[in-house]
Amino acid sequence: MTYEFLRFLHVIGATVLLGTGAGIAFFMVMSNRSNDPRLIAHVAGIVVIADTIFTATAAAVQPISGFLLARHFGRPIFEGWVAWSLCLYVFVGVFWLPVVWMQIRMRNLAIAARDACTPLPPSYHRLYRWWFAFGFPAFAAVLAIIWLMLTKPTF
Repeated sequence: MTYEFLRFLHVIGATVLLGTGAGIAFFMVMSNRSNDPRLIAHVAGIVVIADTIFTATAAAVQPISGFLLARHFGRPIFEGWVAWSLCLYVFVGVFWLPVVWMQIRMRNLAIAARDACTPLPPSYHRLYRWWFAFGFPAFAAVLAIIWLMLTKPTF
């Protein structure tokens, strides 16, 4: 693969991770504010699909394209800003994987409440608080990775 194509893939992947993460967070928060199981079930269903299609794909492409770019430049991947980026990437994954499970569970709880014409159960609200809390460190780490990628600081 050419350098330009790899770079393009890597930048698009980073953009998708950042944009999808922000979009998913926005729509989940806004639907949750309604406290309407029908709306939340619908939005959470879309969020699960978006995370599967966009976030998971970009998450798979990033380390591959990043490794190939580092190799292209002869840059060691376990040193300097690249190593920090990898550590942060793992950190993001530690928060993102449980969030995916939480989103699926919240969707299922909202569907059950919608179908039973009942309010959302306390377990939904508990999961939502955890989901919300997990988003902050993961999103901050994605921003830090992009900063490292753009500035390439020396340590």
